[in-house]
Amino acid sequence: MWFNLSKIILKNRLVILIGIGVITIMMSFLALSTRMSYKMAQMLPKTDSTYIDYQNFISTFGVDGSVIVIGIKNEKLFELSNFNAWYDLTHDLKNIKVPFKKNGKKTVVNCITEALSIANAYTLTRNDTKKQFDLEQLVTKRPTTQQEVDSLKTVLYSYPFYDGFLYADSSHATLIAVTLNREVLDSKYRTGIFKALDKLLVEFETSTKIKVHKSGLPYIRANSSTKVADEIKIFLLLSILITALILYLFFRSFKATLYSLLVVCIGVIWSLGILVLFGYEITILTGLIPPLIIVIGIPNCIFLLNNYHTEFKNHGNKIKSLSRVIQKTGNAIFLTNTTTAVGFATFIFTKSAILVEFGIVAAIDVLVVFFLSILLIPIIFSFLNEPKIKHTKHLENKLMEKVVEILVKLVSFHRKKIYISTIVIVGFGFYGISLITTTGNIVDDLPTHDPIVTDLKFFEMNFKGVMPFEVVIDTKKKNGVFADNAKTLYKIKKLQKTIAEYPQFSKPLSIVEAIQFSYQAYKKGKPKFYILPPATELNKLKEYITKDSTRKDFSSFIDKNNQITRVSFQMADIGTKEMDTLLTEIYPKIDSIFDPKEYKVTVTGTSVAFLKGTNYLVENLITSLALAILLIATIMSTLFSSLRMVLISLIPNIIPLITTAALMGYIGIPIKPSTILIFSIAFGICVDDTIHFLAKYREELKKQKVGIKKPVLLALRETGKSMIYTSTVLVFGFGVFTASSFGGTIALGFLVSFTLLMAILTDLLLLPSLLLSLDKALTTKAFKKEPLFDVFDEEEDIEFDDLEVKPIVHQTKDLND
Repeated sequence: MWFNLSKIILKNRLVILIGIGVITIMMSFLALSTRMSYKMAQMLPKTDSTYIDYQNFISTFGVDGSVIVIGIKNEKLFELSNFNAWYDLTHDLKNIKVPFKKNGKKTVVNCITEALSIANAYTLTRNDTKKQFDLEQLVTKRPTTQQEVDSLKTVLYSYPFYDGFLYADSSHATLIAVTLNREVLDSKYRTGIFKALDKLLVEFETSTKIKVHKSGLPYIRANSSTKVADEIKIFLLLSILITALILYLFFRSFKATLYSLLVVCIGVIWSLGILVLFGYEITILTGLIPPLIIVIGIPNCIFLLNNYHTEFKNHGNKIKSLSRVIQKTGNAIFLTNTTTAVGFATFIFTKSAILVEFGIVAAIDVLVVFFLSILLIPIIFSFLNEPKIKHTKHLENKLMEKVVEILVKLVSFHRKKIYISTIVIVGFGFYGISLITTTGNIVDDLPTHDPIVTDLKFFEMNFKGVMPFEVVIDTKKKNGVFADNAKTLYKIKKLQKTIAEYPQFSKPLSIVEAIQFSYQAYKKGKPKFYILPPATELNKLKEYITKDSTRKDFSSFIDKNNQITRVSFQMADIGTKEMDTLLTEIYPKIDSIFDPKEYKVTVTGTSVAFLKGTNYLVENLITSLALAILLIATIMSTLFSSLRMVLISLIPNIIPLITTAALMGYIGIPIKPSTILIFSIAFGICVDDTIHFLAKYREELKKQKVGIKKPVLLALRETGKSMIYTSTVLVFGFGVFTASSFGGTIALGFLVSFTLLMAILTDLLLLPSLLLSLDKALTTKAFKKEPLFDVFDEEEDIEFDDLEVKPIVHQTKDLND
């Protein structure tokens, strides 16, 4: 097959180049349409009950993650100048407008639907004439005297509803709750919101000298999206620079470096085009694909060029060398890229949208860059001049030869030491694995000194947090919330008192709080009447709150049929482990208050969805990794037709995973959504060197006919250099991700690099040692036959009558080194 393919490639090189050029131009236009994702990552599958509950909540009450909070802490806030600055900020926020494109038309829209603070807080006034409550603002105009401010403070503090919500009297902290236009928030125009908002906050800080804090899910997501967009460019630049440097150091050739980079850069363009073709957006995961393509694609070029130079040095025929490269290297590179693609593809089976998208696109892109490599490298170098002596000088790298000979000596005479070292490492590995913890915070990938984290801590300290936590109560009947002498309301009050015992939760917002606020207004604003009134008083209050004007104000707490209501809390970003413990305690208490036979109570919200999503992904880690091992083992069994050889070949690739997991345990890197990717990705890449080694070993075994030691050592000498070269590229290539500001991306880069480093050691030391020690037990007839992996035979060399490379009048002029 590969012989015929080599003829097709070299005989139709111009047509292939034109075809790739046309497709690349098309992909470039598609790549211009790539969009950033501005929504929170969907980790749960759509069939999951937690996901369904959350979607039902959204359909009834709207999305819970559209509020950002702006907070300050200062004892002098109620001084005239400071209060007026806060008043101006509140009203200026409501007037923020940004350009927006809707239905193809550009317009300017108001992106803030509400900005609520102590400077524009509302109250209810009892209107006995109309038998309704009138909604009025406590602060009707900008104060002009300190006396006015003092009076406003007294009035505001007489409303317990706002204590713990808009202000924290005990800590002198206050906030502005800013509700964003959801349509703008979920678009690329959201950056305009935060630029305008930041400008206003800087002006406030400058005029008052008061430090401003900001947080909330929209702000955290917007900041993360901006960082992802910026880091993609950094990663691409770093990966190109590092791989270019390593390539030049290896080959000492500008041509080899330039054209290898050209191949992977075309792969990057195609990867972005494929992303658009699938209708996917750039997320924190898919944003890693372009630099990954560079890192994974360069080893293909190294193997092809290394073999090309080796062949040319042997017989000096350029076209014959290029044909042999395709035949000898094509199958091995195809299989190594397939195993890498399988490592990514296993994420498809998680059913988590963000991982499925990443798995699909990454797997396809890995195979695409293989086909680009196997087509473009032979074709490009067929147009160039023959390699000169200096181009093949890297094959005689004295330092590398010494390193390989040291490996040969260790494998030949010190196998016992290799086995003992392996057993010790594995022993320490299993202990390290026992130290691994599982956790997940919404901001745990950010450094502790990041402003997002420090601002979040401010709100957790003064207002208990900003993460939405919702309790949805379905009475299972129309008007059930107010039926049976409002028993449901009293149960909600009891629930609120129960949850108030946990310091992780803020003061709730619910229909009960709204009724207490209304009852205080009904009793002429006296603070002592901020209570849930008895049934007789509720009946009197009912005629006031059933009016359409007042009913509308309660719509965010209760559905139109008065059947379903919500109790909303804000909570700290406490982490999935503590959250799981908390929910385990809370669920029985909820059931003791609301009889499951009468009520359906659902706990949901972003915080709960994130917890369940994290647990779901962690549980799928073992599944995806096991699937990767199974699929790759299946591929290798078709390659070697020997079950024993497959099992032996897996050992050097599983040990690096054990050591990486152990390292996570020892240095305290937990299993979380951002680190679960490491194992499947790393395993798929680690197997590559094993395949290259065993393929060469099988080839030499067939040639030598008798004895196993010589084929093993020849394979080690032949492939050792290329394996070290490619592993170096991969280690340093993945190392660029440590330049990220996201902890998870840093861990991905560091841990995958560490895994690959351990893998090259096991492939060059442990694998040859096992082959030599087990000798005839592994060398089966099936392994020698190798029907699915055709060994290139020197006697069946290329026929130049069949392979006529027609000259092209205007060939590409050779580049001078």
